Amino acid sequence: MDNDVSAGSSTTSILGHLALGLTLLAFGIGHTRVIDGVTAADAVSLALYVGGIALFVAGVLEFRGGSAFTGTAFAGLGAFWFTWGTGADAHVSSHAAGLFLLLWALFALTLTLGAAGGGLLAQGTYGLLFLGLLLLGIGQFAGSDGLGKVGGWLAAVAGLAAWYGATAALAHWPTALPGRTAGRGVTAAG
Repeated sequence: MDNDVSAGSSTTSILGHLALGLTLLAFGIGHTRVIDGVTAADAVSLALYVGGIALFVAGVLEFRGGSAFTGTAFAGLGAFWFTWGTGADAHVSSHAAGLFLLLWALFALTLTLGAAGGGLLAQGTYGLLFLGLLLLGIGQFAGSDGLGKVGGWLAAVAGLAAWYGATAALAHWPTALPGRTAGRGVTAAG
């Protein structure tokens, strides 16, 4: 890496949020089965390479740049996506799959609580991810396709929130709620 190139920049954060957003959208839409013939299994390649490897690398760069929260979020979620992507073809019990999702829901809950100072957009993204993984996990335990679909919708909306935050940062769109005082707006960065 060139000495003039800084790691852990807003550019890295934008790239990480785009990777998270696209992966969550594909994962969530696949679970909703709103598109005929498209399932969550169709998101494996995207989850493995974009959500897993690219997001993990963005997390390492964020750590290097001094951002502990965003580094933790991206590297941790990169590990989640990589593990999910590589294990998607494994034949495990529905309870093992449910436990996997519930454990990662706890990680998403930690991110939700940690994002409290980062603005409503970041906290909302991780909060929706938490709820989505929670319902997907419970749905696996209960054998409920309905809970899985609702969890998929929540994951897709979390993906839209992550995508919007990254796109807003690039396009200089508003991320603050109207009527909020300066400095207390909604931000996409963690």
